[in-house]
Amino acid sequence: MKNFLIYLAIFLILVMPVFSLAADDSLVPCNNNAGIVTNSDGTVTQPLACDFTAFMNLINKVIQFVLFSLAIPIAAIMFLYAGFLLVTAGGAETKTKAKGIFTNAVIGLALAAAAWLIVRTVLSILGFQGDWIGLPFINLP
Repeated sequence: MKNFLIYLAIFLILVMPVFSLAADDSLVPCNNNAGIVTNSDGTVTQPLACDFTAFMNLINKVIQFVLFSLAIPIAAIMFLYAGFLLVTAGGAETKTKAKGIFTNAVIGLALAAAAWLIVRTVLSILGFQGDWIGLPFINLP
């Protein structure tokens, strides 16, 4: 069973890039082409400049990925695991371990949220305006 799980994990790691859909929404949405870009359907668009805004959009995508695609699901899995341990605990040692996992998951989420809030506050104090400050759907005054 252990070998099967190891092979399954390796297979999923190797197959995951096929399903990632990374080509539709690129990590860096700019290019340094000097001329006009003609799309396959015949429309003409100006290339996006690789400037400070493009760099901040990259940082925003990385922050959103780490905070929402990694931290929250991992914390949910840890809550689930700790809850399972707590419900099936037979002794005090297992209950203590489960409570420690709960505590560490809450501390980890609080640290991730605090780090995001600190970055957003510092950027707002420095006067940067735009959707790339933290999350696009939260607007600070």
